[in-house]
Amino acid sequence: MTKPDTPLIRLADISAAIGLLTRLPVKTDDARGAAAAWAFPLVGLIIGVLAACLGWGALALGLSAPISAALVITAQVVMTGAMHEDGLADTFDGLWGGWDKKRRLEIMKDSQIGTYGVIALVLSLVLRWTAITALIHSGALFLALIAAATLSRMPMVFIMASMPHARDGGLSASVGRVGKDTAGVALGLALLTCFIAPLPASIIALTTAILAAATIAMIALRKIGGQTGDILGASQQMAEIAALISFATILS
Repeated sequence: MTKPDTPLIRLADISAAIGLLTRLPVKTDDARGAAAAWAFPLVGLIIGVLAACLGWGALALGLSAPISAALVITAQVVMTGAMHEDGLADTFDGLWGGWDKKRRLEIMKDSQIGTYGVIALVLSLVLRWTAITALIHSGALFLALIAAATLSRMPMVFIMASMPHARDGGLSASVGRVGKDTAGVALGLALLTCFIAPLPASIIALTTAILAAATIAMIALRKIGGQTGDILGASQQMAEIAALISFATILS
């Protein structure tokens, strides 16, 4: 929770958020912890711009839409260090592979991947690749990809603000609890992002992204009593998939 005498927003929060959510080489001071979470959507904006530029460059070189889409996803994975994909796999393995809270959390902490995790990763990659390929064919790749990457990182902030930690340790617990004002700033940035792509499509994409992230969050609350870093990663993936599919359906 941000203290009353602490600035709600600091420029240094952007580099702190980049350092937390990506593998991009930045100098960061993570002392603010959860107070820097308002900048998560801006990290998505940066990732989306860089990935979209790569996709545009690949198309300019004459590469096909499917190959360009695969390169876009590769760029996203490299920039984030597959952090969100790892969270998705661990979440599905744990929530559906364990029979009680303790066992589910043990599975999620285990570095090995199981059947549920593999299936979740395959479906995630296929759905994103299919949607991005469709966006390329429609000529809407650049704006839609940037918007989806930005919008999908906002629900993480609200989950951090509204749900308890499922375990005392772990990445999410170490970052801390997000304040309501911080979450409000993240929402404001997401709403501004809606003006990047065609507004009706953006509003629908934001709505579906929130619903997708909320679904996985509610399942986690029921099965493990709260959120973890893996749950946050899974919520981002679910939100991005929902946003991309929405854009591809409406704009194609």
